[in-house]
Amino acid sequence: MLARRNAITGYSLLAPSLFGLICFLVFPVLIVLWLSFQQWDLISPARFVGLDNYRSVLSDPVFANSLMVTAVFVLIVIPIQTVLGLLVASWLTRGLPGSLVLRTIYVLPWICAPLALGVVWKWIFAPTDGALNAILGIRVEWLTNLDLALPAVCAVVIWTNVGYITLFFMAGLLNIPEHVIEAAAIDGASPFTTFWRVKLPLLRPTMFFVLVTSVISTFQIFDQVYALTGGGPQHRTDVIAARIYFEAFQTFDMGRAAVMAVVLLVILVGITLAQQLYFGRRTTYDLSS
Repeated sequence: MLARRNAITGYSLLAPSLFGLICFLVFPVLIVLWLSFQQWDLISPARFVGLDNYRSVLSDPVFANSLMVTAVFVLIVIPIQTVLGLLVASWLTRGLPGSLVLRTIYVLPWICAPLALGVVWKWIFAPTDGALNAILGIRVEWLTNLDLALPAVCAVVIWTNVGYITLFFMAGLLNIPEHVIEAAAIDGASPFTTFWRVKLPLLRPTMFFVLVTSVISTFQIFDQVYALTGGGPQHRTDVIAARIYFEAFQTFDMGRAAVMAVVLLVILVGITLAQQLYFGRRTTYDLSS
């Protein structure tokens, strides 16, 4: 009786969270799966088409290009912003003067609206009256050049996310027991050796969290791409999330858009599981001893 009462109490406390999880995660995923087998233009009644949407999307060179652009985008953004966040966190945890102010400044881009930041950066990158070209004294087509458009978008996303990543690495660094660092110093370890051999392995739980959340958010990036380039030029910044938006609300093919969303979900689940397997065997959570 006591065990049943405790179980009922536990489920009662979990009920609000479970309700939100089902309504805002599980149910939308099921709707998208259902839509992926339908042909629907938001006006006419949905019509079941089986696997036709999957055949159409998986053989579409435009969608294949979006997958490639997104992969390149992630491979550029994730390593750079992770390394920068770790370096900035190491610098800010030294207790130097002004560190508290700098922490606030670094996190400001992340708490601002991404679409608004995209509009501001579009003005900065403007070829005629943009701030960046005015500083450089030359005219550069940052957002319309085929070779510069994607790196420019990557730079904006990295600049936006570094503060977020820095905060978590700072928390991880400050959580490392001081006696561990002192023991490494007594053994004659240099600051670089201490960081590489002691601090970085103990940061693996933080690294796992940062990489999982960063990969998911980067694969789903849309606001900055939409504000800066709209997917162009010549689909050079046409990431998957932008392609889903254009497919759903410009061509009004909800079935194809749903298939693209399913493919994105499968990719993210696969990458997250791979990260879990990698870090699960290499992570230490108990730092008390």
